Amino acid sequence: MAESPVRSLINAGFGDTERAQRFLASPEFEGLDQQNLLTALSHAPDPDQALLLALRLVERHPPAREIFAEPETGLALIRLLGSSSALGEFLIRCDEALADVRIAPPADFVATDAELLRARLLASVQAHESEHGHQIAGLTGAEARQALRVAYRRGLLDLAYRDVNCVDPQDALPRVAAELADLAAAALDAALAVARAELAGQFTAQHVDAVNVAVIGMGKCGARELNYISDVDVIYVHSSLPLIDEDIAAQIAVAICSNAAKAIMAPGPEPMLWEVDANLRPEGKDGVLSRTLSSHEAYYQRWAQSWEFQALLKARAIAGDRDLGSAYERMVNPFVWSSPEREGFVESVQKMRRRVTDHIPKDEVNWQIKLGPGGLRDVEFTVQLLQLVHGRVDADIQVPTTTLAIDALSRIGYIGRQDAQDFADAYRFLRLLEHRIQLSQLRRTHLMPRAEQAQRVLARAIRPAGDLSATSPEKLLKRWNATKRLVRRLHEAIFYRPLLVSSSNLSADDVRLTPESAQARLRALGYLDPKAAMRHIEALIGGVSRRSSLQRQLLPVLLDWFARGVDPDAGLLGFRRISESLGKSHWFLGMLRDTNTAAERLCALLSNTRFLTDLLANEASAAAWLGNDAALRPLTLQALTQQNEAIIQRAKQPEAAVRQIRLIRRREVLRVALADGAELLDVSQVGAALSDIDAAMMDGILRVLMIVDQREHGEHASVAVIAMGRQGGREIGYGSDADVLLVQRPLPGADPQKAQEQALRVCTELLAWCSRPLKPAIPAEVKLKVDSDLRPEGRTGSLVRSLESYASYYDRWVEPWERQALLRARPFAGDMELAADFIELIEPVRYERALSESEVKEIRKIKARVESERLPRGADPTRHLKLGRGSLSDVEWLVQLYQLQHASEHPQLRTPSTLQALAALADLELLTDQDALELSDAWTLATRVRSAEIITAGRTSDVLPRSAREMEAVGRWCRYEPGHGHELEEDYLRVTRHSRAVFERLFYGFDD
Repeated sequence: MAESPVRSLINAGFGDTERAQRFLASPEFEGLDQQNLLTALSHAPDPDQALLLALRLVERHPPAREIFAEPETGLALIRLLGSSSALGEFLIRCDEALADVRIAPPADFVATDAELLRARLLASVQAHESEHGHQIAGLTGAEARQALRVAYRRGLLDLAYRDVNCVDPQDALPRVAAELADLAAAALDAALAVARAELAGQFTAQHVDAVNVAVIGMGKCGARELNYISDVDVIYVHSSLPLIDEDIAAQIAVAICSNAAKAIMAPGPEPMLWEVDANLRPEGKDGVLSRTLSSHEAYYQRWAQSWEFQALLKARAIAGDRDLGSAYERMVNPFVWSSPEREGFVESVQKMRRRVTDHIPKDEVNWQIKLGPGGLRDVEFTVQLLQLVHGRVDADIQVPTTTLAIDALSRIGYIGRQDAQDFADAYRFLRLLEHRIQLSQLRRTHLMPRAEQAQRVLARAIRPAGDLSATSPEKLLKRWNATKRLVRRLHEAIFYRPLLVSSSNLSADDVRLTPESAQARLRALGYLDPKAAMRHIEALIGGVSRRSSLQRQLLPVLLDWFARGVDPDAGLLGFRRISESLGKSHWFLGMLRDTNTAAERLCALLSNTRFLTDLLANEASAAAWLGNDAALRPLTLQALTQQNEAIIQRAKQPEAAVRQIRLIRRREVLRVALADGAELLDVSQVGAALSDIDAAMMDGILRVLMIVDQREHGEHASVAVIAMGRQGGREIGYGSDADVLLVQRPLPGADPQKAQEQALRVCTELLAWCSRPLKPAIPAEVKLKVDSDLRPEGRTGSLVRSLESYASYYDRWVEPWERQALLRARPFAGDMELAADFIELIEPVRYERALSESEVKEIRKIKARVESERLPRGADPTRHLKLGRGSLSDVEWLVQLYQLQHASEHPQLRTPSTLQALAALADLELLTDQDALELSDAWTLATRVRSAEIITAGRTSDVLPRSAREMEAVGRWCRYEPGHGHELEEDYLRVTRHSRAVFERLFYGFDD
């Protein structure tokens, strides 16, 4: 049974069958074999587009019918029209280009010789050779630009015609990309000829001819792997004959380069070809457009940064004076291959890695063919880094083209044969996707289309010529995602797995690195002590146990993740310590193998934080939490208290109980820090969780000591601990002290004197046992220092008092600063009923009376004295996190001043929390929203930086770090992107400057 016309169109791939029937019946196609035409259209990636463009082409240029009348040429042209609407439009507006598609191309792609391309482009502008061998155009201005661009696009049309009609486009891709680079180079040669001709009225012909200019291609053009549409990165170099002054020669060279770029890019009837980008030149945009060879060399010797030498890896003379270009190549070559020995190489490599994903909008990451995970940049990064690491001693791998470099690396033995084949195939496939997407409209893009119809067209476009196998968007995306996964796996296998082979007695079929080569790889990625790193690797993978086997599976991935941290050496050492502390526990390595989140979190923590590394090494089982967000959530105060209760009931000796309670605190601080590092907690949640942990520990130790004392002396008193300061506000960080007040109450019928004596004995021991060294010691413990100096009469006053004693003191002697300190009082540990009674006692003291004018002045004087006396000598007040300008102290004193003045009228202000009080002040319009926001931002950032310093460095610090390495580590903990630690410094100085301005205006009453 014959197939219906509509069904035939659907099977051919048409989306709009009604329009297709109407077009096929057009007079323009009258007399053509409809079946041959329909067959040809079924081979087009986009039959609807191909048919429309064919119709318009015949309508505009009737002789085009002859091409469609021949089945072979008609099919080839239809396939081109269905692949590129942009080239179809070019054919329609340029009838002479029909000559380029009158003969069907061969099935195997055959590249056009670069010299032939150059001759064609030069002929288009009627170039002739000058006395000194330079090409000078016979055309200038708009006429020359039009002729050059038409000739270029005819060359592009011819190339695309052969490309889309070859039987193995993936295999042909390197040759296609090389011809695209050659075509761009030819266009630049023609543009230079036009530029020289256009200088006739500005300089003498003799002077212009005395200046030599070479164009050095960079990036993909330099490597002869250009896209269909891409910027062409260039560097210009010039020289001159002795008959001309050097300054005049420099002016002429700059004018030639500028005019050449104009010929390529200036607006005109035929659109610009692509952007000529000279920003990779010495000093970038600020540098002169062209330099002499000696000037380039002097710059590279004295001023160039490491990334500039890495960029020069792909440098190649592509246009202009060939001898000068070759001299430039010879000059820069030693700089490129010695760059791994230069200072800053590791940092530039890390930047090279980060640029893979930097600045990609989040909604584009999963659609990026070039920059996304498993994309083209991953391949290029791996290959270039291997070249830079090993190219100094192996000249055979000093090639700029990615596919050729992969072949060379495999041939010499730096990449296994099968891995190299898979890597090259993946790269070609990704480049083919990129080419077909760009070819469609000749637009620069690296994104996989999201529309289903566009994906369907792309799936058809990457098929070999003559292949009518079924395709679909689903199959396309499945193959693309599989390729991305392969690229990521191969990066690890190619770069890291040979390190394991070189460190063990394993058999290696393909790759075995010398110790020097292995260490060079590690050094290039930031390992400062590659010999020690190799020892750690040997220790981890040595032997034939299941554990060693798992380590060999994991380490290629983990080494890569450690290298992304601030301190890869510490990361690897920490991993070894944890692995060894867990002995033969296979669950740990199994979890890392099977739970990607856990492995990545662990690597980030170990390579960025000394504090957590020490804690994890001593609480290795806590690593199990990393793969489970629920397990990382801080325990409640009730749960912590219940654990302590169980310990107290089981323990036979008081010291053993105290030890277990302090061990719980160490473990729970680790849990909070891990959750913080996993970005599961904000600053307020961290402070509250840490405060609960401290409260539970003090409560547990207090109970142990009270039991011991009561056994010996009887039951006489109950004791409560009142938190003060930031502990009272539940706003502490890692390693914070605990400011407290201690209160006692005689038990019913007890002698008040004996109650006071018992409370004093217990409280004295409590403060000691919270931080007293134990035997055996608790490794990596950050001891809790308890400070009771805020009590009445300070250090000279009694350590613990009764409620009545506190009431008497506050009634008669309380100072404004003590009222201020009481604002943050909160029940903390011990007898909660007694603590509640204490809070009830101090409510009138802290809230029920506004400050008098003299008391306000007194508080201001105290604050000024704190600023002048307590700031450490030599400390920069703009960088001190606690006492510096606009930092914690400023914000808290301002908030507390407002609480003392207004809490009597506004109960909303009766809170020990700084952030809650700030929010309440804004709600009550006592502060503007902007002022409250600026104060809150400064307080929050200073709090986070203080915590980050102990987390990353393992020590407490109240000063913003100055070391770039320390700032980077702190910045990462504060959730800045890798490589952006300097932004933390800029943000801190900015927000504290704004905060200080608010503070001075509202606290001291300054107007400015």
